[in-house]
Amino acid sequence: MATATTAASASTKLLTTAAAATTTAATAAAAANGTRSSLAGPLACTGQRKWYIFLASSGIVLLGGVLFVLIYRLLSHLAGKIGAGRAGAAGKQPENKEKTDDSGDEDEADESTEEEVEVGWLTEAKDWAGELISGQTTTGRILVVLVFLISIASLMVYIIDTASMKQTEECIRWSDSLSQQIDLAFNVIFLIYFFIRFIAAQDKLLFWFEMYSLVDILTIPPSFVSIYLNRNWIGLRSTRALRILSLPDVLQYLNILKTSTSIRLFQLMTFFASLVLTAAGFVHLIENSGDPPSFTNPNISFNMTYPTCIYFVIVTMSTVGYGDIYCTTSTGRLFSALVIMGGLAVFANSIPEIADILSSRNKYGGYYRKEAGKQHIVLCGHITYESVANFLGDFLHEDREDVDVQIVILDKHVPDLELQGLFKRHFTQVEFFQGSVMNSKDLSRVGLETADACLVLANKYCPDPDAEDAANIMRVISIKNFYERIKVIIQLMQYHNKTYLLNIPSWDWKQGDDAVCIAELKLGFLAQSCLAFGFSTLLANLFTMRSYKDDKAMPKWLNNYLEGAGMEMYTEYLSPAFEGLTFPMAAELCFTRLNLLLIAVEAKNDQGTESCIAINPKENIRIEQGTQGFFIAQAAEEVKKAFFFCKRCHGDVEDSRLIKKCRCKTSVAITAKSKSQSKQKQLQQQQQKKQQHQQQAANPRSRNHPGQGQNSLPVATGGLGDGGGASPGRHLQLPGSAPEPGDISHSSRHGKLSVAHTNPISLQKLHDQMDRKFDSTGMFHWCPDVNFEDAILDREQVTATVYSNHIVVCLFADAGSPLIGLRNFVMPLRASNFHYHDLKHVIFVGNADYMRREWKTLMNFPKLSIFPGSPLNRSNLRAVNINLAEICVVLSSKQASNLDDPTLADKEAILCSLNIKAMKFDTEAPPTQQVATTPPSSNNNVRILTELSMDDNVQFLEQDDDDDPDIELYMTQPFACGTSFAISVLDSLMSTAYFNENALTLIRTLITGGATPELEQILAEGAGIRGGFSTPESLANRDRSRVSQLAVDDERLREFVTGAGAVYSDLFLGALHRYGILCIGLYRLLTPPEEGKQTLKKRYIITNPPAKFPVLMSDRVVCLQRFTNQHEGRHSHGSGAASGGPGGSSIGRPPPGGLQHQRSA
Repeated sequence: MATATTAASASTKLLTTAAAATTTAATAAAAANGTRSSLAGPLACTGQRKWYIFLASSGIVLLGGVLFVLIYRLLSHLAGKIGAGRAGAAGKQPENKEKTDDSGDEDEADESTEEEVEVGWLTEAKDWAGELISGQTTTGRILVVLVFLISIASLMVYIIDTASMKQTEECIRWSDSLSQQIDLAFNVIFLIYFFIRFIAAQDKLLFWFEMYSLVDILTIPPSFVSIYLNRNWIGLRSTRALRILSLPDVLQYLNILKTSTSIRLFQLMTFFASLVLTAAGFVHLIENSGDPPSFTNPNISFNMTYPTCIYFVIVTMSTVGYGDIYCTTSTGRLFSALVIMGGLAVFANSIPEIADILSSRNKYGGYYRKEAGKQHIVLCGHITYESVANFLGDFLHEDREDVDVQIVILDKHVPDLELQGLFKRHFTQVEFFQGSVMNSKDLSRVGLETADACLVLANKYCPDPDAEDAANIMRVISIKNFYERIKVIIQLMQYHNKTYLLNIPSWDWKQGDDAVCIAELKLGFLAQSCLAFGFSTLLANLFTMRSYKDDKAMPKWLNNYLEGAGMEMYTEYLSPAFEGLTFPMAAELCFTRLNLLLIAVEAKNDQGTESCIAINPKENIRIEQGTQGFFIAQAAEEVKKAFFFCKRCHGDVEDSRLIKKCRCKTSVAITAKSKSQSKQKQLQQQQQKKQQHQQQAANPRSRNHPGQGQNSLPVATGGLGDGGGASPGRHLQLPGSAPEPGDISHSSRHGKLSVAHTNPISLQKLHDQMDRKFDSTGMFHWCPDVNFEDAILDREQVTATVYSNHIVVCLFADAGSPLIGLRNFVMPLRASNFHYHDLKHVIFVGNADYMRREWKTLMNFPKLSIFPGSPLNRSNLRAVNINLAEICVVLSSKQASNLDDPTLADKEAILCSLNIKAMKFDTEAPPTQQVATTPPSSNNNVRILTELSMDDNVQFLEQDDDDDPDIELYMTQPFACGTSFAISVLDSLMSTAYFNENALTLIRTLITGGATPELEQILAEGAGIRGGFSTPESLANRDRSRVSQLAVDDERLREFVTGAGAVYSDLFLGALHRYGILCIGLYRLLTPPEEGKQTLKKRYIITNPPAKFPVLMSDRVVCLQRFTNQHEGRHSHGSGAASGGPGGSSIGRPPPGGLQHQRSA
């Protein structure tokens, strides 16, 4: 390293000396020719060529540089040995004087300091040179780019010389040749760059043999020689084309090339171009000069210009050899043979690789170009043909309003042919891009910052649900990190993984972010079906877009079912004609005049920061301007009638199809104005809501106690309804009365709904409720922790107990199976709008180790028991009295990861269902049971609800149906009867969540029994369901509607369907006026006894029948039933009434906790 500067200076001097020596010799030769050469013109010197002088200058420089480095290394080695010998001799002398030692130390210190200074300076110079040639600094990048551009310019000068010179060597003064002057200026810069590269070189000897060093040696010295010889020789200047190889590096320095594919493509292309240009220059030199040493036989058969030589080299390298141009010199032919051998390697490797890169250009790359006036959403996650087809089928359904939304799909895998065909069928609205959600560049390509929303799909059949959720949550983190204001809707497999979404700082459900949890919704659907059999089918059809067309060839029951299956849930603002009406009056108006079913209303306060969904509220709720309604109808166009309805214009219109937009601008303008004002207020309060949400997240205790503030449960979290008081966090003030201190249930008034009257809860009634404990939100029944061992039922306990009207859950799971979150199944069954004695006892039959893991989230719910054992064992099923159960639910947590056929994932559930159906029971029930409920007949009438993973497996549940295996799931008899449920029906919730987030909130509220985002925040803390005192506020939270199923011959409904001509409108209006019961569907026998001989006892669901639809006494009604404070068991629970007795009762008096019921004497 110490020799870097000295060697560089010596090499420069050597290069100049060699050029001067060759120039002197050339000058002498020129003087000998005298004036004759100068007078004869440029070609006068061709008889005596001096090419060897030009070539010798390059050889002398190369040899001199190598010799100089070797000599310097030898001298340095000898000097090092001499210095080491002297140091060894000095070390052997004794140190006899302290003064001498001190002076010696000072001398050594001085020498060491000088050496360190010298080494540091050389190292700094080398680092400086290295930074310049590597492009690490701005100056270095400029230098690298400048050298490349000058190299290309020098190559252009060479090409111009080949075109202007008649021979390869001409006599011309340097002062008269502009090309030589320009080339000399370029070579001076190359010489300086050569010197910098030499300083930065690690090995000075190998530096002289590097490719770029050889290019400089072959081109720089001849340019100086031409000045003294007054000659211009084409020479080997074509080697400057090898500088093209540095183009990929230059483009990387400029941050133009970023991907490995583009870098490799440029490397191959520059290699091929530099090889062709250099070889063409050599052919041009040989063929126009002739064979050495005489150079008397140039190629006169062809005009070998430089472009012609390029063509010849390419044809020769490709081994085609047309024969139109060929070399005539021996040297040219030899070089042609070498070109052919090299061309075999180039065309066999480089050209095919270039072709592959160009042909494999990602056709799914590029950028999304957003059209003006059009919104787009980004769809990512689990992208397959099945998932995308299900999503598009619902998102682009014809029943929706004009969907002018582009769907941009982003996935890292190339779509298969089936998926490509799907994209082609929807090419006007769907666009696919290949990329990763975790890459911000790919998110920018799809225009995420301008997208209306981003939807993340999950793999419902994944072997590891937690891993799938973790991957999707990471996608959400990447999306929110790229643009935090984007609305994200994600599918999750497991409910407990919702906690991790709350850890994302920019995640805010108030701004539209939402999580569609498959396990939560699936178990909620199954739980509500335990209360109203067939409700899972009814609700699943409501949020799935389907069209209905009457088909006379289909059975009557199937036509009735499909007409209801074509119903969907929509939201629309109510016209001013509804102002001042109570909910029953508004529901009657919609049903009788508009042929619409109104099931709930939504309203916001004056600030637009808090909302409440009231499902079938009582008469104390009145509709005001700007109220939004939730409807069940066939198409979105029908719901518009509620928005256009005008008393003045449509008061006497009998046909609802004639209700269109009228000329009364005031009615429409007022409602539209209220909508725009509400939206404007929401935008103004957006930042304020975000701050409030952050404060609530920072202080979770304020959410755990509902009585601490007015905004304890904001934004559409009010449970199932505002039945007679306030839903959680929403309180309505009596008109004309001031709020009393401490009476939180009457603390504030919300601007959209007004209260006509309310009945305060008496102190005596509060005292009666003190022994019935609820959770801290008042939404669910609660009990102290129950040990897992206390919840276990052994055979002795089961023998001494007679269970009836209970719920049996057959659970297939191993000890290590993924948790499915049974709390989501139990919570709707333990909603506080049930009286305690109406709660149905739930018995889980399955693996004890698995249930021990689930029990941590179930220990605070009453009336739960566990019977360890296999659900396939008939003795276990008889032990839990499955024949007397209200319903049997078959669940599975096993995965199909190790199975060759994924459909085998449902084998346990199907075998269990068939096993139960094949069981035979005694025809007589115990005497005590006969008092409580009507016993089943001799046939097996156990109602079974089976959860399936694969839709195709539904054909194996019913052996006596005539379903075609190829028909869709919703058209099969088991699904229409409500005896099967598949998770695929939940795919449509992603579209529902995007188009109407309030509809998803309503669905979630219906099936969870009142779970709110605030409750999810509490559960996210990890403490689980916590008990609370029975305060007036918590008791008011019980006052909300619930899903129920009543028999038509029930004492409350029998009076409305008397006679043979009873129709559905009589039942609907009578139940609504008299008892506040909102009917939403019928549950009818496939072969009713009123229509002939009864052959099947199966029932099917009919959603929102027409007003003139006949009602039979054997029908059952699916309805929304209000909470009542009366303690009458026969009226407090619909299912119990339908079956003839109180729901959820067992023989005998239950002990504390309701774990088991002893047989009475």
